Amino acid sequence: MELTLLGTGAPAGLPEPDCPCARCAAASGPEARAATSLLVDGTLLLDLTPGPALAAARAGQSLGGVRQVLLSHPHDGPALEMPAGLPSPVRVPDRQELALISGHRVRALALDAPGTGYRVTGPDGRRLLYLPPGAAPAGTPLSTPVGTGPATGSGAGPHTDEPRDGVDGPYDVVVLDVLGRPDALARLREVGAVAATTDVLAVHIGHDVPPGPELHRRLAAAGARAVPDGTTLTVGAPAGPGTLPRRTLVLGGTRSGKSLEAERRLAAFPGVVYVATGGSRDDDPDWGARVAEHRERRPATWRTEETCDLVPLLDSDGPPLLIDCLSLWLTRTMDEVEAWDDTLWERGGATALAERVSALVAALRRTPRHVVAVSNEVGSGVVPATPAGRRFRDELGRLNSRFADECEHVLLTVAGVALPLR
Repeated sequence: MELTLLGTGAPAGLPEPDCPCARCAAASGPEARAATSLLVDGTLLLDLTPGPALAAARAGQSLGGVRQVLLSHPHDGPALEMPAGLPSPVRVPDRQELALISGHRVRALALDAPGTGYRVTGPDGRRLLYLPPGAAPAGTPLSTPVGTGPATGSGAGPHTDEPRDGVDGPYDVVVLDVLGRPDALARLREVGAVAATTDVLAVHIGHDVPPGPELHRRLAAAGARAVPDGTTLTVGAPAGPGTLPRRTLVLGGTRSGKSLEAERRLAAFPGVVYVATGGSRDDDPDWGARVAEHRERRPATWRTEETCDLVPLLDSDGPPLLIDCLSLWLTRTMDEVEAWDDTLWERGGATALAERVSALVAALRRTPRHVVAVSNEVGSGVVPATPAGRRFRDELGRLNSRFADECEHVLLTVAGVALPLR
């Protein structure tokens, strides 16, 4: 099965008409994107982009062989053109299937937002899932019983010989709104519809994320990628973004956006365990407000554990861990080994802290889990006035360095911008 992406942008395109924002101004060349439209084997067209015939010609394709045009969502972008000779576009009712004369089978999937998702199975058995903007499958499983009546369309009729329940294994290619609905990708991973071998393509790309390197960095962290308009792919060919990093460290100063960056890196993964090392403080309203802000931002499916006992978590198998943050872990650990007192520090506190740090780093090195950790970068500020303050600054710098040594990805966040260091 061959897939050509005639457009990969949001319904309004990128740049948006008459939009003066910096992101639209930077969206040029391969980062300019028309409304998303997919051409499958030259015979099936999913959604329409303005000027589809010209878009197809630029991609070296023709719409002359298209026998079915399916729409997935109400269109709210620029006016669409219907080239002469194309069959009238239709929306397939949820849970209906089409059997096309080309040998393709299309099932309409119910969504949690207005629109319809389509599962396309090619004559070669390869499978493609396409979701409209801002949508995720409505619950699980993703393969649901077909309806009782046939859907209409050129060369189409009802088809019911596929499994009526269950996901039936991972898709070869999934095309969806990764940036707008990372939780949809997490749900697909959870039910086994997306596996390590699945090529995840981001479409419906608008101006919410800066185009260029930042866009591709964020998608790679989610295990997805974006391609320019006009790209043709062979479904099933190895073309994914590569192996995801197992360990990531996100550094930054106060309110730099480090926690948001860490959360964003795991938003497309299911069952994340959020490890809060700061705990709760009933006598500190400001701390409570910060904790509430973080909780409201996290997906409802994430689980929170308030603990500084990180080694057992790292040693156990399970879903991804988000550790926020190492600086609070160090504070609590220095409390436990009585590292703040100069005399106790010299008599054994330094040795005890070094042992705790070494145990943590060793656990990170051998962990089977996907880990994203957050830590403060404090070494660039004012030198603390007290010996205890200077000790904490120095020990946090050492901890960050040792932790970073074990991480495939290290980022520094400044003014909400994540700068890859490794």
